[in-house]
Amino acid sequence: MTLGIIAAGLFIFTYYLFNWRYAKVQKKNRIFAHKMEKKEISVVINTYNAEKFLQRVLDSVKDFDEVVICDMESTDHTVEIAQRAGCKIVTFPKGNHTCVEPARTFAIQSAKSPWVLVVDADELVTPELRSYLYQHIDKPNCAKGLYIPRQNRFMNTTKKGFSKDYQLRFFICKGTVWPPYIHSIPQVQGPVEHIDNHLYNVRLIHLAENYLADMLEKCNRYTTNEVLKKQSKNYGLGALLFRPFWRFFKSYFMNGEIRNGVTGFIDSVMTGFYQFMIVAKIIESKI
Repeated sequence: MTLGIIAAGLFIFTYYLFNWRYAKVQKKNRIFAHKMEKKEISVVINTYNAEKFLQRVLDSVKDFDEVVICDMESTDHTVEIAQRAGCKIVTFPKGNHTCVEPARTFAIQSAKSPWVLVVDADELVTPELRSYLYQHIDKPNCAKGLYIPRQNRFMNTTKKGFSKDYQLRFFICKGTVWPPYIHSIPQVQGPVEHIDNHLYNVRLIHLAENYLADMLEKCNRYTTNEVLKKQSKNYGLGALLFRPFWRFFKSYFMNGEIRNGVTGFIDSVMTGFYQFMIVAKIIESKI
């Protein structure tokens, strides 16, 4: 008799526990479906001492549904600028991080909207790009991620021609993970497409001047981070010769830097030099 009562009690407890869990899951699904119906986009900006261009960047994204600033403990006026603009501000501990990628997933998950546009603190969003994104998510069965063309500068001169610099910056929030390595690409759950770079002004505008001194400083810092991502590579003399040459050739001829005259040539040489430094540092780490 006692065992029967215990068994019945366990059955009732299990039944109600299952129904409670099922109801909770259904509620989450309804909330997510409702968010998807609202067709909202959150802009996510990772920052660290980013006061130089931040106000201009925020002005360019003010018409989105939400702007999230994920700050890595800035010591300048970055947070104050974001507060004045009414942004949602979250903090990611800087620690020993020398690149922004470790904070990307945390920043994305801090957004409330089902769609996220990731913008760097030195990039502008054009009105044409904003309109394109909202039109995109209004389509049935639209792609879950978009590569966006970016217009760059070198030696503080705008590059000519159609941009070949594509950045995967727009995607659904749910399930997207950004690997914590320099120059990594977000992993999006679903099909991804490229925006046609011939569309008028549908692009990100990169404000970084990219003077040579800046490029060399970034090259040293970024290539050190690249070593962590490519430790398993066994590069030798062939890679030291081929990889820099191929990147120069691709940049100068295939990506059209030849149209930019002497600055395009220098930029392509720097692109090759970046690859040379990655390979050299990997070889150095194994000696």
